[in-house]
Amino acid sequence: MNLIILGIETSCDETAVAVVKNGREILSNVVSSQIESHKRFGGVVPEIASRHHVEQMTYILEEAMAEAEVNFEDIDAIAVTEGPGLVGALLIGVNAAKALAFAHNKPLVGVHHIAGHIYANHIIEELTFPLLTLVVSGGHTELVYMEEHGSFQVIGETRDDAVGEAYDKVARTLGLPYPGGPHVDKLAHEGEANIELPRAWLEPDSFDFSFSGLKSAVINTLHNAKQKGQELPIENVAASFQESVIDVLVTKTMRAVEEKQVNRLLLAGGVAANKGLRERLTAECERKGIKLTIPPLSLCTDNAAMIASAGTIMYKAGKRSGDRLNGEPGLVLK
Repeated sequence: MNLIILGIETSCDETAVAVVKNGREILSNVVSSQIESHKRFGGVVPEIASRHHVEQMTYILEEAMAEAEVNFEDIDAIAVTEGPGLVGALLIGVNAAKALAFAHNKPLVGVHHIAGHIYANHIIEELTFPLLTLVVSGGHTELVYMEEHGSFQVIGETRDDAVGEAYDKVARTLGLPYPGGPHVDKLAHEGEANIELPRAWLEPDSFDFSFSGLKSAVINTLHNAKQKGQELPIENVAASFQESVIDVLVTKTMRAVEEKQVNRLLLAGGVAANKGLRERLTAECERKGIKLTIPPLSLCTDNAAMIASAGTIMYKAGKRSGDRLNGEPGLVLK
C-alpha cells in the first residue's frame, strides 16, 4: 500500500512544500528561497522571513500538489517542521499544516528540523543501523547516533557558533556576499592553506565543536596584517579557515565512528553542500571502509521532501500531533 505524505517546511528563509510517496519517492519538492531579500542585510531578518512565508505558502502548496498530480483525497497525512527555527517562520508552516489537516480531516505529524535533514539521506538510499550522522548547517553542528528509525542520540554539538554561522561571519570579514558558505568554499579551492589558524579540539574525549575562536582568529589575523600594512590574499585566508574547519569536523566524526563501531555515516544539512568537506569525508570513509551517504545539493538545503520523509517514518510508528501543535524554536532532538 502506498503512503503519500505532504510535507511543509518554513523554519527559516525557505518556503517549501513537497509530496513524497512511501518516504523515498519524491512526487514534488517545491522551494521558494528568500536569499535575495535577505542578502542586503547580510543575514536573515526574522520578520521579513515570516512575511514572505505568508505571501508564498498558498502558491507553493498549489504548485507542489499540481506537480505531484495529487489532491487531498490522495494524501494520507501532513508533516510539518515544528522546530527548531525562527518562531515566526515556524508558526506560518505549523498553522498552515493545522488548517489543512482540519479542513481535509488528515492526521498531522510534527517533525524536528534536524531529523528532516538526516532523513534526506533516506530518500537517496535506505538507512541501515546503527549509523552516525554529521549535521552541519547555518544553526547546527551535531553528531547524531541512531540505533533504529526515529531514535536520535546527540553525542556532540556546537558550544557556540555553528559551522554555517562561522562561514557567514568570515565571509562578511572577507567582503563576500551572503550567504557566505558557497563563496568561501569556492575561494578556498583557489588558494593555499598557508596561514596558521587554531583548531578547537576541546576535551580529549569530547565530540563537541567550537568555531567562535576560529572566527575571531581570522578577524584578528586580517586586522593585524592591515595594521602592518600587509595584504593577505583572501583566497589563502579562505583556504586556511576551511582547512581548520574540515580538520576538526572530519577528525571528530571519524573518532565517533570508531568509538560507536558503526560502518554507516551520513552527512546532512546546508553545509553538506561544501565541496571541501564532501571530498575530505569521502576520502576518509573510503580509506576506512565506511559506507558514506551524502544527499544531492537540492536536498542539503532546507526543503520539504526531507520533512515528508521523516514524517513518513513517524507516521508509521503511530506518532501524531494534535491541534495543540505549536512552533518550538528550541525543540530538542530526541
